[in-house]
Amino acid sequence: MARADEVFEPALAGRKIPILTLDNKWHQIFTQHEYTPEIRQMETELNALLKRQGKLNDDNKEIRKLKKMMMDEIVVLADELEKAPSKKLEKKQEECRRIVTECSEKLEACEEEMIDLPRQISQVNNKLMLATMEVCYRRLKKNTEELAQIEDWISNIRRELKKKIIRKQEKEAMNQQLYSYMHDIFGADVIEIFDMKYNPDEKYRKNKPNDEKDTAQ
Repeated sequence: MARADEVFEPALAGRKIPILTLDNKWHQIFTQHEYTPEIRQMETELNALLKRQGKLNDDNKEIRKLKKMMMDEIVVLADELEKAPSKKLEKKQEECRRIVTECSEKLEACEEEMIDLPRQISQVNNKLMLATMEVCYRRLKKNTEELAQIEDWISNIRRELKKKIIRKQEKEAMNQQLYSYMHDIFGADVIEIFDMKYNPDEKYRKNKPNDEKDTAQ
């Protein structure tokens, strides 16, 4: 039997898949039972990568800000040294240069990681999408099978209901016929004589239009 990734992976080719763990609709399709360890692990991994990406973006901004501040400080210190050279200013300028160099190295490392992160995120996101497609496929297949069973059940119930309605009409018609015959002989006292709870003639006339409507459907 083919694996899910072999069956569904071609469908992902060339498609832009949204980040699933950031999509409320994605969370809504899962029940606790369908939250498999595999899906939970990929969800955790994807969220960790997204968190790392966010931190790198923040770090990148802060490092650039610090680097610019140090470079501006170096320019100021250069002017001061030109006017009044001192060991203290030279040491401060050297410290600023060290920080600028350190910032440059951090920025380089940060940007290298930022370049690779989208690929990692996309890779994990696609794996999670494949697992999601498998869950959806299983659920759709199961629901379709159950729907077919329910439709059969409804059809059988409808047939049985029609049969019951016909039998009900027949028995009410017979009761009406028997009552009319006895009523002709005993009059209104027939209800007490036969311990009847209702007048079959009236009930038959009252129910007949509704029953005929039901059987016509």
